[in-house]
Amino acid sequence: MKRIALFYILYLSCSSVGAQNPWTLRQCADYAVSHNIGVKQRTNVERQRDIQLSTARNSRLPNLNLSAGETFSFGRAQTIDGTYSNRNTNNTSFGLGTNVPLFTGFSISNQIKLNQLNLEAAVQDLEKARNDIRMQVAQAYVQHLYDLELADVARRQVGIDSMQVKRLQALYDNGKASQAELSQQLATLAKSQLTATQADNNRQLSLLTLSQLLELPSPEGFAIVRPNLDELESLAGIGSLESPEAIYQEALAFKPEIQAEQLRLRGTDHSIKLAQSALYPTISLNAGLQTNYYKTNGFEADGFFSQMKNNFAQYLGVSLNYTLFNRLATRNNIRSARVARENQQLALDNTKKTLYKEIQQAYYNAVAAQAKHESSKAAAQSGKDAFTLMQAKYENGKANITEFDEAKNRYLNAESDYVQARYEYLYQTALLRFYQGKELAF
Repeated sequence: MKRIALFYILYLSCSSVGAQNPWTLRQCADYAVSHNIGVKQRTNVERQRDIQLSTARNSRLPNLNLSAGETFSFGRAQTIDGTYSNRNTNNTSFGLGTNVPLFTGFSISNQIKLNQLNLEAAVQDLEKARNDIRMQVAQAYVQHLYDLELADVARRQVGIDSMQVKRLQALYDNGKASQAELSQQLATLAKSQLTATQADNNRQLSLLTLSQLLELPSPEGFAIVRPNLDELESLAGIGSLESPEAIYQEALAFKPEIQAEQLRLRGTDHSIKLAQSALYPTISLNAGLQTNYYKTNGFEADGFFSQMKNNFAQYLGVSLNYTLFNRLATRNNIRSARVARENQQLALDNTKKTLYKEIQQAYYNAVAAQAKHESSKAAAQSGKDAFTLMQAKYENGKANITEFDEAKNRYLNAESDYVQARYEYLYQTALLRFYQGKELAF
């Protein structure tokens, strides 16, 4: 069974988790979300987007740079009177400068808005990752419940055949049954035991799959709560559900994958403006402090601290920079940003179409599942009644073992079909409620 019954989430209570206590679906989902590597990776992406937003906001602040230099010169150099002579000099300089962007073609404001939208999209991506792992856990959880019930059905089959073996053994001991009849019943029991073994193996494998989704080291000591499906089943009717179109309109308002794509689409508008900012000049304010010490070998010079004090200077200025031609790079960057917007619009449209198809499929699956559920329920009851009558006839010698096995197999197959139909029915109705934005009790 490939799909899941999210419906259980609304009703499974949260209890303390321990190695010996069964886990509810809520506990499994919460544990998986907190330990899943994919969710952790999405969390780190969100943190990176937050850091990028902080960097963009801080780009409005002035910078501050400290510089220091020491230069030694050797060989011939021009003197103050225009002649050349051999001399060695050294120069020590210190500086402290700052630069404040006054106008950057609106690039800073657009970069901030773009990073803000990227952060919000990352939050939605994280929520979708959480929903995905919750649904995977729920799928594995319900698959294990299904396998548990099938194992119970197989064990009941073994119990029925065991009782018949005991009955025929007693009749054989009293000379009222033949060796052939007893052997046939023993063969039927062996076949039932094989079916039970296979069902138990499937149960163990589905439990292993669930434990691996939870990142548990081993399935040993791990078990899940088996809810009362008969009580839940009465709440899973689809008569009150809205049409696929109405459910789709509701889902557009909250589904994280839709919200993430819409946020990215808004971000592409700022990406275009960011590319267009290169068409504007940039203006910045510059200010700083500087001083230096100069010494020529063979000539007298003021002391180090005296020169540092006397040469101390300050500067303040405004600079303008405008690119006249950059090989059409700005034009192509703008065109590329516009193409990226078109692609993002297509991505949003595709995500919406996918969502609508999922809702439409779930709706008609729910309608079909309801009919299958009702018919399989009636078939299981009919099979049970027919088997009860055949069992009585068989025990009274009015039916042979072949007729008995056929009636038993029809009953057990009908019961298995009913179990599967019940889970499918619960899942499909729960899935539609999920698309309607019903709160999940995680």
